[in-house]
Amino acid sequence: MPQDLPPPIVMVFAASDPSGGAGLQADIMTLSSLGCHPLTVVTALTVQDSTGVESALAVNADWVADQARALLEDIPVAAFKIGMLGSVANIAAIAEIVSDYPEIPLVLDPVLASGRGDALASEDMIAALRELLLPQTTLLTPNSLEARRLALNDNGDLAACARRLVDDGAEFVLITGTHEHSIQVINALYGEAGLIRSDAWARLPGSYHGSGCTLASAIAAHLANGLDMAAAVFDAQEYAWQTLANGFRPGRGQYFPDRFFWAREADGD
Repeated sequence: MPQDLPPPIVMVFAASDPSGGAGLQADIMTLSSLGCHPLTVVTALTVQDSTGVESALAVNADWVADQARALLEDIPVAAFKIGMLGSVANIAAIAEIVSDYPEIPLVLDPVLASGRGDALASEDMIAALRELLLPQTTLLTPNSLEARRLALNDNGDLAACARRLVDDGAEFVLITGTHEHSIQVINALYGEAGLIRSDAWARLPGSYHGSGCTLASAIAAHLANGLDMAAAVFDAQEYAWQTLANGFRPGRGQYFPDRFFWAREADGD
């Protein structure tokens, strides 16, 4: 029998990754794996594979806005998740849209570069993100390199960067430590009162495509399912770590997270 009540619904603004490793495709798989239904707003098209991003074409901002408005007028959403945005005009359009829904949690994954280091955001885009989206963000999920760049503090310690980003408008900031040189990966969640939780994870060998998308989408899924921020962040980290530990290498480049590792484990049983 069809259900009268839908699963929690999450709207994602992100670029299409034809490899399926990151971007909208990663968000769709992660949200579906965690019991949510994704609504997808395409912000850019990319040419990329497992080795890196070759080029990106931003979708016209009016098309971005029309995609989102059509869906939001029809379907209630429980959370927003924002990834790669493509242009300053897209940032402005999305900021205007989400401002009409201040009660809905917004998870912002600031995609500034690919895993290989390909630049995906200009300085103008970073400035627009800080000015227009950061004040509306419930949770910002930068890696340590992105945190320093967004906080305009290239050499600052990460706690200071988090304080700056909270002062600039983000309600919570989760800084991930994959790019640091620690033995374990340390991820730290900050809020207005400072450090909320710090979690250490075994550093896995290899390089992964789409790990940040997976983590941010998993947090959005758990928030949509009703968890509070601290619990959503921990459970999403556990899920993301498992996707990496069960990752696979489909081509010549990076490993991909296996967002449905649990289904393959069940099949094996």
